[in-house]
Amino acid sequence: MQPEALKLLTDVGQAGAAILAFAADLTPRQYESDVLLRSLVERQCEIIGEALRRLERADPQVFAQIRHARRIIDFRNVIAHGYDSLDSVIVSQVVRLHLPDLLEGVRAVTKLTHQ
Repeated sequence: MQPEALKLLTDVGQAGAAILAFAADLTPRQYESDVLLRSLVERQCEIIGEALRRLERADPQVFAQIRHARRIIDFRNVIAHGYDSLDSVIVSQVVRLHLPDLLEGVRAVTKLTHQ
């Protein structure tokens, strides 16, 4: 794995860990009512999506190993450009249901390339 790819995957892992540390049990109501929590979750999701976008260019083979990477980038674009149409139910579901799988996939990819 190229050093840049490893750095980008590390960024994904760190951003995901930050989200889970503060919002693992996020409910739509909590998300809507807490501007600081929304800011944290949305900013870290933007970092995840941007890191994956850069990974696609830096190391397409590694990018291809990340499940749903394209959808994650698309989600980042909605947050960044369609912030006024975000659905708090969808955001909380992404955090609860999909983020742990993404982080596990990133750990698996980085582990495989370091063996």
